Amino acid sequence: MNAPEALPLEFPVFDNSFAALPEAFYTRLLPQPLPDPYVVGVSPEVAELLGLPADFLASPAFAETFAGNQLLPGSAPLAAVYSGHQFGVWAGQLGDGRAHLLGGLRNDRGHWEIQLKGAGRTPYSRGADGRAVLRSSIREYLCSEAMAGLGIPTTRALCVIGADYPVRRESIETAAVVARVAPGFVRFGSFEHWASRDRLVELRQLADYVIDTFRPECRAAANPYAELLADVARRTGELMAHWMAVGFMHGVMNTDNMSILGLTLDYGPFGFMEAFDPGHICNHSDHQGRYAYRNQPHVAQWNLYRLADALLPLIGRPALAKSAVDEHYGTAFEGKFEQLMRAKLGLRSGLDDDEAFIGETFGFLQQHRPDFTLFFRKLSKLPGEVEPARQPAVDAPLRDMFIDRAACDAWLANWRARLAQTPWEDGERQAAMRAANPKYVLRNWLAEVAIRQAKAGDFSEVARLQTCLRNPYAEQPEFEAYAELPPDWASGLAVSCSS
Repeated sequence: MNAPEALPLEFPVFDNSFAALPEAFYTRLLPQPLPDPYVVGVSPEVAELLGLPADFLASPAFAETFAGNQLLPGSAPLAAVYSGHQFGVWAGQLGDGRAHLLGGLRNDRGHWEIQLKGAGRTPYSRGADGRAVLRSSIREYLCSEAMAGLGIPTTRALCVIGADYPVRRESIETAAVVARVAPGFVRFGSFEHWASRDRLVELRQLADYVIDTFRPECRAAANPYAELLADVARRTGELMAHWMAVGFMHGVMNTDNMSILGLTLDYGPFGFMEAFDPGHICNHSDHQGRYAYRNQPHVAQWNLYRLADALLPLIGRPALAKSAVDEHYGTAFEGKFEQLMRAKLGLRSGLDDDEAFIGETFGFLQQHRPDFTLFFRKLSKLPGEVEPARQPAVDAPLRDMFIDRAACDAWLANWRARLAQTPWEDGERQAAMRAANPKYVLRNWLAEVAIRQAKAGDFSEVARLQTCLRNPYAEQPEFEAYAELPPDWASGLAVSCSS
């Protein structure tokens, strides 16, 4: 571990609030250095969020720092312990098996923690090497920033640092480290850990830490811990609505992968819906389909019940814990999902039967399986009224996605009838729909192209793809190829928990 003399003096000062908890919550240890690290990709937006000087990003010290080879001033590295349910089964103690929390800092943009993923073995590695590979690191880096571009609550990614250091997976790959950034990395499983051990003192310390650091408004409630659970339920419900509306699938919604702050956490075998199938399973390891697209809202609620069980010793009454979930999760999910779908469909204001129309729309998509992202983006460009004789030509960009064009025509007639109930000038409505329907998402084949080029030492596609995904709602004609249907070769792509 090198000394930090080369680092800029103006680097933000760490406050390390999580490290101020008792040492039962973590193990202090240094990242394991990587030889000869190099920058694969860096997010200028996240660097600005952290207040990092521009000259630091361009210096050799940047790669050395975020490979784990030297410490930031004031850093206090640690790996946190937690437990959790994995695929619905209690897995016992888990923890940061390949992650090191460097520390936290505060600035005028908020509270931020920096974590290195892939920085070596920890006491929670369960026999693994604690490393991440270039393939999975690029996927997490790009998707973290893509989700931020989509406006979905998420952890962020400052950079990917690579090294020609061999790591054995199914084959020999090279190592990489992702520098993840979030207000905090506390998980549902962080609370399950202490509850499962009947450690009430630590359970209360953790809950008080989350309330005091992130949700101080909960302290004024009659039962602050029930209010914290209700807050998590609301945020989780809204997060699920965002996922479902954009066609995102997490792939491994274990309780240790659920953020207490309502953020998308831990990008592994994720996917974005292409040909619409509500039963689609994006994780090749999910043999029972527990985390299929349509199951995500239900699984999130199940996970919240596990969090409620963990917080029960603090909340005191089972009925109060259950109601904190029941009275806030469903309302938040349904309200946000209907709001997002109205925006996607261009409905200016809500009507009582919109829920039924949204359901009919998903039934239509399920029956005919158009590309989810392209369907709504093409819909965004259609007029609200069209002369019958011109309709086939005007609607052709959308109709041509369907073998059964008559079914498409029938749905469009219903859609236009609904638009007419809350009239909206076409140009204004179409602009609003484009702002709600991304043209670009991180399709697996796009990530795969960037990964293959990066393995050959060319990181330009990582940067180019990130630039595009930064503004997914803009037309960006220079990136038009990124909005096309997947090529034939992409049908064989599969991602699993090792991805």
